Amino acid sequence: MAPDPLSAAKGAPLAVLEHQARRRHLSITAALDADQCAARDDLPPGTQTLLMLSPDEPAFWPMFTASPEFLDGQSDPMDRWSTRVIGEWAEELGATPLFPFGGPPYQPFIGWALASGYAHSSPVGMLVHAQAGLFLSFRGALALTEAITLPDPPAHPCDACPDRPCLTACPVNAFGPEGYDTTSCRTYLEALPGNDCMTQGCRARRACPIGKTYGRLNSHSSYHMSQFL
Repeated sequence: MAPDPLSAAKGAPLAVLEHQARRRHLSITAALDADQCAARDDLPPGTQTLLMLSPDEPAFWPMFTASPEFLDGQSDPMDRWSTRVIGEWAEELGATPLFPFGGPPYQPFIGWALASGYAHSSPVGMLVHAQAGLFLSFRGALALTEAITLPDPPAHPCDACPDRPCLTACPVNAFGPEGYDTTSCRTYLEALPGNDCMTQGCRARRACPIGKTYGRLNSHSSYHMSQFL
């Protein structure tokens, strides 16, 4: 697994926060510093640092499937887990928890991620990340009133990927110049039960060379594909 660029800063407090995140099976994969936060009007008043939180792969899925939210049989278990875990952590820090679900209106997670410089638009339109590849996803974010020094973001990972296999991996060419053809994707998934997109995750995401080393378990990807349908 590639080193997390946000773990590269020396000393506290970022290293301490990253340690706290991993104790909760999360990882800080993108962040906005004080200047970036000041330039935006879509963050809670007084935000000096925004930390964006992703599952810590591959440890996240075994933990989640043993959680009370997953086991109680109620709807939206991952969102409820995120609300509980990130909400409790935010309370400890005196931060404001933010989530990519619960709308409308929805928080602009994609805009935040792109503005951070740690995530980029990929050739297939999805966000791509130097550590997570096309498997980047967010469970929530913490808006802190403290200004935290952040390391410089790495270069766009697709710049070092001349073959761009993500563009040709989809069996129904659902990713094109006009965007993501969700109808073709759903039709394919429903027509061929047990196809590898359902059992292992989206072929385009899996084709990304970075994603191959990320550690995302097939069972985790399969769960999200079932939720998509």
